[in-house]
Amino acid sequence: MDRPLEDLLRELAPQVLGALVRRYGHFDTAEDAVQEALLAATRQWPVEGTPDNPRAWLITVASRRLTDLLRSEQARQRRENQVALWSAVPPEPITDSDDTLILLFLCCHPSLSPASQIALTLRAVGGLTTTELARAFLVPEATMTRRITRAKQSVKSSGARFSLPPDHADRLDAVLKVIYLIFTEGYASTTGPQLHRVELATEAIRLGRLIHELLPDDPEVTGLLALMLLTDARRPARTGPSGELIPMHEQDRSRWIRCSIDEGVALITAALPRGPLGPYQLQAAIAAVHDEAPSADETDWPQIAALYGVLLRLTDNPIVALNHVVAVAMAQGPAIGLKLLATIDTDSRLTHDHRLHAVRGHLLEMSGDPEAARAAYEQAASLATSLPQRRYLNKKLAGL
Repeated sequence: MDRPLEDLLRELAPQVLGALVRRYGHFDTAEDAVQEALLAATRQWPVEGTPDNPRAWLITVASRRLTDLLRSEQARQRRENQVALWSAVPPEPITDSDDTLILLFLCCHPSLSPASQIALTLRAVGGLTTTELARAFLVPEATMTRRITRAKQSVKSSGARFSLPPDHADRLDAVLKVIYLIFTEGYASTTGPQLHRVELATEAIRLGRLIHELLPDDPEVTGLLALMLLTDARRPARTGPSGELIPMHEQDRSRWIRCSIDEGVALITAALPRGPLGPYQLQAAIAAVHDEAPSADETDWPQIAALYGVLLRLTDNPIVALNHVVAVAMAQGPAIGLKLLATIDTDSRLTHDHRLHAVRGHLLEMSGDPEAARAAYEQAASLATSLPQRRYLNKKLAGL
């Protein structure tokens, strides 16, 4: 059975863009040329049939369009001599090399803000249109257009070359962070009426698979892919018929995606012995403990608390500290959890985060103090920016 055209083009888009940028430079103009080549493919291939070498076809069409765009641009700038010089240089032959990894590093250039890194990665590597990006992040299309344009200009002005940067090992952390940020926004949307943005979570997993294929022996790359698969496996059970949030301990575990769990467990089991140990591996190990528990009551909370303790030594993340509190409370009781919560209560990074107050409400409810729990839930609901999360907190209030 032939692959869907959309899937094929999405896979080829970053490879074609990488080939053009490597050959000609001009990242921003090359991206426009690739988009036009993809559009031409959607029009011609269903009628004429898919070429024997679709990647080469796209590179050829995009190269011609890029030539036209560069000549037009340089003519407007009265640079005929440069055009002649550029045109006289024969392009490199088409090869089978995949420059997607270099493209990922380019999109995560340190001169860009995290928001710009995410937008440029989804546009250049993910193949999302500006309209799709604007819809995903709930901003006007004009705003997203400006964000992407500024990102391209920033990369261009930085003088970045299309090659693996000398600091690529360090910058890999930024690449993984961008992919994980895309996933978390898709799995648990911070704003808007829906808990999930499936297209973002799906795209993040696709990018995770892509970088895992390119760097299969990197334990943190493997850990990130495992983490996303193990977390996304619970998605079908996280919402009810009306889109309401269902917490993990109330979920129907038969609805969890078993093949994703099996794959994620296999990945993290293979990655952990390789070392060195990193945050994504630890989070994946925690997710695996959750996913392998037959029921909420059979969850190995002492092991999860121990894993969070190790993770806390590696990262100064307030949400990790908050999750550690929950795990300790589930393992040793709400009183100990509340005492531990007091040690991070003053962290300014949590002051306006609804999750701090939601955890406090949950622990107070467990300890038999409904009035104090109600006050904490009210504060959490007032701070929640996601409509499903706010509704869930209000439901907890009603239950008290």
